[in-house]
Amino acid sequence: MQTVNIHDAKTNFSKLVDQAAAGEEIIIAKAGTPMARLVPLQKQKRKIQFGVMKGEIEIKEGFYDPMTEEDIALFEGSADASAA
Repeated sequence: MQTVNIHDAKTNFSKLVDQAAAGEEIIIAKAGTPMARLVPLQKQKRKIQFGVMKGEIEIKEGFYDPMTEEDIALFEGSADASAA
């Protein structure tokens, strides 16, 4: 792990990004106090696979129907849901 001050980080930013991309962790300090960490992005570990839960989820009839006024009042946290 390498520690650099802000001025050096600004001056050598491209080099530091290359080092981080190669797996090194760089700490950026201000007046000797660590302020930020430059680390490599982690690559996506798995592909998204659609349809994995097919047949395991059931959407009930009426799920897409509009909400009633009472449901909206309850959802919004109105004090008196029955007044709607």
